[in-house]
Amino acid sequence: MSTTRTELQDLGVRTTGAGVLETRLVRMGREAFARDVWARTALLTRGVSDFSDLFSAGAVDELIARRGLRTPFLRVAKNGSALPELSFTSPAGVGATISDQLDDTALWRAFADGATLVLQALQRTWAPVSDLATALSAELGHPVQANAYVTPPQNRGFDDHYDVHDVFVLQIQGTKRWTVHEPVHLDPLRDQPWTDHRSAVAEAAASEAHIDTLLEPGDVLYLPRGWLHAARAQGEVSIHLTLGVHTWTRYALAEQLVQSALASLKDDPRMRAGLPLGADVPAGEVDIVRERLVAAVAEADPAPMLHRARRGQGRPAPMGPLAQLAALDGLCQDSPVRLREALEARLDGVRLTTRVGRLDFTDADLPSVVRLLDGEVRTAGDVGTALAARLLRAGVLVPGER
Repeated sequence: MSTTRTELQDLGVRTTGAGVLETRLVRMGREAFARDVWARTALLTRGVSDFSDLFSAGAVDELIARRGLRTPFLRVAKNGSALPELSFTSPAGVGATISDQLDDTALWRAFADGATLVLQALQRTWAPVSDLATALSAELGHPVQANAYVTPPQNRGFDDHYDVHDVFVLQIQGTKRWTVHEPVHLDPLRDQPWTDHRSAVAEAAASEAHIDTLLEPGDVLYLPRGWLHAARAQGEVSIHLTLGVHTWTRYALAEQLVQSALASLKDDPRMRAGLPLGADVPAGEVDIVRERLVAAVAEADPAPMLHRARRGQGRPAPMGPLAQLAALDGLCQDSPVRLREALEARLDGVRLTTRVGRLDFTDADLPSVVRLLDGEVRTAGDVGTALAARLLRAGVLVPGER
């Protein structure tokens, strides 16, 4: 048996309804978005949600002035180019031998001079954004990162460009004019940046825009990877969040197939044999290798490598060690527990594989493990206190709330 949370319906386990995609980002169902929009076209949605609970100007000041952030958690851009990190970092002072913490005075001066502040990887540093990114990643099945762009009035951060990941742009504060053009290089891979097509990008950016609009607080703009865009703040400071969806592609699947095939060829004595002496490789040797490689690809199962790669692209939901210890020490029949979120959990036979490791179970434990995979809060007594204790200790379960 191989089980993921998306496959629980086949086991009769209750699944949740509308998620953050439908309730906070677009005004359409997940199926309609997947069919008509995802990876196909840009989508502008007006007034879709109030994002004041996610991020704010106060959050920007808190992160820059109070949290001791280091690079690369922040970039600074002006007139289309990134500023050197040394221009906005400094030593942390007594008691901390860290030379690259953000310098709030230097950042203030750069911002006042028209620079855009880019707070990166907010899914690691700001809890409300982390929760949203985790939920969206679970719904889409692709890793999600979150950046905030803070632009002073009448300024822009970057020239027209495309990203190698899909994005949801959430306007938080102020207004920003966005110009969007169709791709010059469709569905770029992660190693195919816009700078590889600089002249084509510049030519397309000079043509009539596909979208030319002012984003206001509550608006959301979705752009598939490859779509050209540029943005400029208007008469006040603009803050927007970008949720970057790092899409898994057929090319990535092909990479896993080839890696799996190559791994199997290591067990073939003929493939391990040395080539004949001489500077040139005989054509017959190439034919032998090609034949064996094609056969190995045809027989390869890329799933294990693909699942490992997917797990490695994300992190499980945050877990407090003190709360975890208290839950373990106080565990009783009535203690509420639930599956830790964003584990990328898979049950293969009696083995549960997650982002925090692998666990093997007895047949008697399997029904309880399957029930836990729906993410609902259970009691330790319902799960089995010994099993619950084991899973809490492993970081697979966390304390739940009734």
